[in-house]
Amino acid sequence: MPNKKAGPTDEIVEGTTPFSEEELAHFKELILKKREDATEDIDRMRAQLEDAREQAEGDSAYSFHMADAGTDAMEREKLYLMIARQQKYVGYLDRALERIKNKTYGICKVTGEPISKERLESVPHTEISIAAKLKQK
Repeated sequence: MPNKKAGPTDEIVEGTTPFSEEELAHFKELILKKREDATEDIDRMRAQLEDAREQAEGDSAYSFHMADAGTDAMEREKLYLMIARQQKYVGYLDRALERIKNKTYGICKVTGEPISKERLESVPHTEISIAAKLKQK
């Protein structure tokens, strides 16, 4: 049975990608590089948290001003939020890799139409086209 084009309310059919194997390989490399960079960022931020934790344990109560403690707590909270954001981004990249694997990459999940190659070059993990994104506003 031939693959049918996905509509806005249909499930995207496996094997409907508008891209060739070479183009999919290009996007896969792009996504893997972005994933590697994001993972390195997460590791770096976790190391910063560990350093801050060790430094806080080494300070005595008398050498640490309350304002300094508040600033340090705020910086740790910011790092936790940045780590969570990067982990979410890695999840989006993983989903894009899954779509490449099952040949549904590049199909808008809202309209069922192909997503432009230019958009995917800029935002390779996107699941929606520019037209669908503009409708969301």
